[in-house]
Amino acid sequence: MKPIITASEYMSESTGPRPPVLLDIRWQLGGPNGRADYEAGHLPGAVYVDLDSELAGPAGTGGRHPLPDPEAFGAVMRRAGVGQDTPVVVHDGGQGWAAARAWWLLRWAGHSDVRVLDGGLAAWDGPLTTDIPEPAEGDFRPRPGALGLLDADGAAKLARSGLLLDARAGERYRGEVEPIDRVGGHIPGAVSAPTTENVGEDGRFLPADALASRFSALGADRDTQVGVYCGSGVSGAHEVLALELAGYPAALYAGSWSEWSSDEARPVATGPDPL
Repeated sequence: MKPIITASEYMSESTGPRPPVLLDIRWQLGGPNGRADYEAGHLPGAVYVDLDSELAGPAGTGGRHPLPDPEAFGAVMRRAGVGQDTPVVVHDGGQGWAAARAWWLLRWAGHSDVRVLDGGLAAWDGPLTTDIPEPAEGDFRPRPGALGLLDADGAAKLARSGLLLDARAGERYRGEVEPIDRVGGHIPGAVSAPTTENVGEDGRFLPADALASRFSALGADRDTQVGVYCGSGVSGAHEVLALELAGYPAALYAGSWSEWSSDEARPVATGPDPL
C-alpha cells in the first residue's frame, strides 16, 4: 500500500464505506505541543495525539524520543479509535516529520493500513472544526517488529557493511553546529542525506522516481541494507517513508544521534566525508 494519501483522496475516503481514523500529530521541536493549535481548529473527526508524551518514552539514555512502551502506545491508539483492521491517516502541520513518526510506529507495531496526509494540514482546503470527537474504543494490539529497527551497535555495523543515512541538516552532520546534543558530527561511515531534500517547496514528497534517483546516488540499491538515523528518531521516520516510496526498505535507528552522542565512548566523525 502506498504510504501517503493526498488531501483530495482523503476527503473522498472520509465519506466512503470505510472512513479512516484520522490522527492529528502537530508538533514542533523545542516548542509547546500542538494541542492548542488543534483545539483552535482541526480536520473534522481528527483525534489529537502528542508526540512527546504518547509517541515516545521518557527521554534518557535511549535518546530524546525513545520508542514508547508498546502496551502504552497501544492504549493511546485504542483511545483514538484505531482498530486492527481500520485504515488510519496521520497528519501534522505540514512538515511531515511528526506524522511520519506516527506512521512508522503504527507500521512497526503491526498495523498494515497507515498513510501520511501528503503536505499535512497546509495541503487541506476543506473545512476545519473545533468539535472534539469521542471515538469508539479501538481494538488495536501492537505486535512490534514489522519494520526494521536498529540499536547503536546495529547502526555502527550497518555504517560499515551497508548504507546508513543521516537525515539531519548537513551542518549538523559535518559538526559545524549542534544546537541540541552533547557533541556535533556523525556516526563514522554514515552518509549525509537531509530529510528536507525528500520534499518540494510545497512540503509534499517528491515523485517516487525522483526519490529513487536521489537515494541511488547516495548508494542505495536492491542488494544493500539501508538504515536511517536523525537527531531523535523523528525526521528519520520521514526518511524511511521516503525510501519506501522510492522502493527501498530501510531500518530506523530510533535512538539516533541523541542516544549515540550521549556515550563518550562512541566514536564521532566530523566534516563532509563519511569517515
